[in-house]
Formats: sequence, C-alpha cells, structure tokens
Amino acid sequence: MPNEAPITVSQLNRKAKTLLEQGIARLWVEGEISNLSRPASGHIYLSLKDENAQVSAAWFRQRQRGPAIGFKNGDKVLAYGRVSIYEARGNYQLIIEQMEPAGEGVLKQRFDALKKKLLAEGLFAEERKRDLPALPSRIGVITSPSGAAIRDIVSVLGRRFPAVPVIIYPAAVQGEAAPGELIAALDTAIRRDECDVLIIGRGGGSLEDLWAFNDEALARAIADCPIPIVSAVGHEVDFTISDFVADLRAPTPSGAAEIVVPNQQDWLHRINTLAIRIGRIGERKVQDRAQELDWLGKRLVAASPKATLQRQHDSLRENRSRLAAVMRTRLLEMQNNTHARGGQLMRQSPALMEQRSIGQLATLRQRLGSSARGAVSDATHRIALLGRALNSVSPLATLDRGYAIVLDEDGKALTDASKAHKGDEIRARLSKGELVAKVTKVVKKQ
Repeated sequence: MPNEAPITVSQLNRKAKTLLEQGIARLWVEGEISNLSRPASGHIYLSLKDENAQVSAAWFRQRQRGPAIGFKNGDKVLAYGRVSIYEARGNYQLIIEQMEPAGEGVLKQRFDALKKKLLAEGLFAEERKRDLPALPSRIGVITSPSGAAIRDIVSVLGRRFPAVPVIIYPAAVQGEAAPGELIAALDTAIRRDECDVLIIGRGGGSLEDLWAFNDEALARAIADCPIPIVSAVGHEVDFTISDFVADLRAPTPSGAAEIVVPNQQDWLHRINTLAIRIGRIGERKVQDRAQELDWLGKRLVAASPKATLQRQHDSLRENRSRLAAVMRTRLLEMQNNTHARGGQLMRQSPALMEQRSIGQLATLRQRLGSSARGAVSDATHRIALLGRALNSVSPLATLDRGYAIVLDEDGKALTDASKAHKGDEIRARLSKGELVAKVTKVVKKQ
C-alpha cells in the first residue's frame, strides 16, 4: 500500500492544468492548420502542426476577432494564447485568443519593432510636427498616377476649392521598388519647393500591399521634410509608420483632400462676411472722423474774432434787455408804492388825525384817571403792608427796645467776644446814634 493517499484522475488533470497555466505565459505559436472543425456552437477546434509534432487547439467564439471564417486546413498561421488541459479527457491543448496568417504576423512584428524604435527617437512627437496652411497656394500629391487614390484626391479638391492647383509627383506605392520611388518623389517636391503642403498615400489593401509605407528610410525622409505632409494610406482602420511620422494623418486619401483645403463656398462666405465687417468699420471710422472735423470746425469758428465780437454783442444786447426789464419793473413798483403812500397820507392827514387824537385823548384821560386812582390806592395799601412786615423783621425795631449792634473797626458786626481784643476800637449802633469805645477787657463765655 502507498504511504500517501491516492488522488483521482480528475484531481491529477486539475493539477496538471494549474501547472501548465501558471508555468507557461501566453505566447505566439506558429504552425499549419489541420483537423479544422466548426461546430454549431461557433467555436473552432483545430490542430497546429509542423514537420515533427502537433498540438490540439481551441478558439472559442467569444475570443474570435477578425475574419476567423477565412482560415482553412493547410494555412500557416500565428496563434496567440495560453496552454491548458481539457480535464474531461486529459488532452493538452492551446487555448487561442488571437490568430492571423503567419506571413502577416511576421510583418506585424517588424512593424511593431520599427514603431517602437522611431517612437523612442522622438519622430512621433507632436511638438516637432508642423501646422498646415489655412489656404495653400499649391498642393503636391505623391502617389501612383493610375491609382484610385489620385482620382479621389483630385475630385475632392476640384469640388472644394478648384482654384488651388495640384501637382502630382508619381511613384509606385506597392512592391519592393515603392519605398525608393516614394523617397525620390519626396526629394523632387522638396527640391522644386513649389507646394505649401504634400499628400502622400494610396488606396486600401492588405498589410503586404501597404508595406512600402512602413519603410524606415521613407519614414525618416517624411520626418525630415520641410514641407508639411499629410499621410493618407489605406482605409480608416489601416495604420502605417508614415501615418505616425507625418505632420497629420488622414483616414483616407479623400479625407486628406478634405483636410488640406477649405470649402470654397465657406471661404467665400467668410470673405464676404469680413468684407461687410471691414466696410462697417470703415463707415464708422468715416463718421467718427466727420464728427471730429465738425467739432473742430465749430471750435475754430467759436474761437474766431468775429465770433467773439458777435458773442459780446449778443451778451450786451441781452444785458440791455434785462436792464430795461428791471427798470420797468422798478418804476412800476415805485408807482405802486407812491399810490399806496398817497392813500396812507390821505388817511393820516393832520385834521383827521387831530380829531381822532382829541377823541382818543379824552378816552385815555378818563381811563388813565381811573387807573391812576386805583393804582395809587393799591400801592398805598401794599406799602403799608410791606412797611409793617419790614418793621417786624428790621433790626431797628430791635434797637428801639434798647438793644445795640456792635461793629468792629472794619464795620463788621461782632457776635463773638473772643474775636475782639483789648485796645480795639468798637462802635455800638443804638436806636438813635452810635457810641465809640475801646475794649479794656474781653470776657469770654464759659
């Protein structure tokens, strides 16, 4: 009996699957298709083989990209995927995630390598790329003179802006000689220096058909060209090295023609709009200048001696009119005052005033006599009352009873014996007369 517990076949296959999937990274495998099967599920099952071996492979429907239906037995392909095991049968197999013809796969590897190289050198950098002219005076096209691309370009240019001339620099766009011819045509365009912008490209095709535009020498020539270049190779989904190094990539040759020139009608509309704006600006400038001249003319006229004399004459005439109006007003006021004073004088004549005064005098005399008698009687009574009140509080009344008021040398009343000194002269005011004496002794109150 074994020392360790045995495992099941399923467990064994699972362990083997884990080891394969974790131990071998995804990779490209080149081989020839055989035993190709396309069941109703949409999955593709096949074998990849070479001269000495083969391996089963599965390409599941959800992973299929591109023209998978075009593959057949005998095709040499590059398959990208991971190694695994089909646990139910223990079959070792390649799970395909991407597959393409072997020749195209090699070209793609070369494409990626060159792209990486030129990118590292900075040939794709946006800061080194030039802007296209807004309206070129002449357009150069580097392409095959017999291809569909030149017809599309010329047609679009003629429709959008027929006034711009087009110069064709012919070159092969496919085959081994194509890169050299494209470079030569580019050199010719640079040497002649007769175009503001260049279009280089061709119509669509396979990767092999477009390969001339992935040439390193051509890419460097495009990067070094002093004339702005638009690359227009293939269809919108096609990308070449020329697209990356050119100043601008167009999705198609027709798209390149759309880019390099504006629409003539839009341009004419813009020109007309600008002309209208310029005309309006000119009109406003003319009006402003006319107003300024008119203002300056008025200032000049106003500053002239004639105008000054006229203003002084007008001012004098206006002041004269104001003075006459004021004098008329004052005379009228004086006349009115004279009439009023005459009436007052008439009302205040001596005869009338004498009569009124005699009457008023008699009335006043009567009233005065009555008032005087009443006032005298009231005053007499009040004086008697005040006299009695005054006499009651007067010190003289006290003196009448035998008392005296003692005054010091300064005439101040002495109320305290301690404030007098021996030898001081004092006066004693009596009810009738005063006594002058000297202090011989001071007796202080205990």
